[in-house]
Amino acid sequence: MSEHDHDHAPITNGDEPAAAARVRALEALLVERGVIAREDVRQGIDWLVSRSPADGARLVARAWVDPAFRQRLLADARAAALELGLDPGPSPVVVAVENTEAVHHMVVCTLCSCYPRALLGPPPDWYKSLAYRSRAVSDPRGVLGEFGVVLDDDVELRVLDSTADIRYLVVPRRPPGSEALSEDELATLVTRDAMIGVAQPAAPAAVES
Repeated sequence: MSEHDHDHAPITNGDEPAAAARVRALEALLVERGVIAREDVRQGIDWLVSRSPADGARLVARAWVDPAFRQRLLADARAAALELGLDPGPSPVVVAVENTEAVHHMVVCTLCSCYPRALLGPPPDWYKSLAYRSRAVSDPRGVLGEFGVVLDDDVELRVLDSTADIRYLVVPRRPPGSEALSEDELATLVTRDAMIGVAQPAAPAAVES
């Protein structure tokens, strides 16, 4: 972890009751004015909570075992998701980026919480926090250190800022010792945080236990 000469807010999983209250008030106003129906809101919430990181993990696992698919995923993640029968969500552009020995990617949304929900499920609270959104840009290596990821000095760290139009999915490095695992077994190694870029995939031994 990098050294600091000042205090900073920790990356935590604290809730945001003020924001939730504003959302409820806005929803009530839109329903009252006939802009949206409560049923539309319910269906949207049902879709959101039904999503999980499992779909993103399937993409990563296939990319690990199929070099041709990996190239298609890196070229057009939406098309690659559809190829596997997965819903890439409403975002116009979904970009997959690959971590290598020389480059590590880390995703943030500095303005709000733009995120590939269709492939990764709802974003964690820490991803939406001001502490993460600001420090991921100003001190990315320090943030990674708090998540337990320490990069060598010669590894280039690229911080990707999601927007309403572009969402990012990190393809982490395949962990050593996973050569004998099936594609389904490999998918169990891929965590949500690894596809955001703040964690490494689980070790094969952790799955076997």
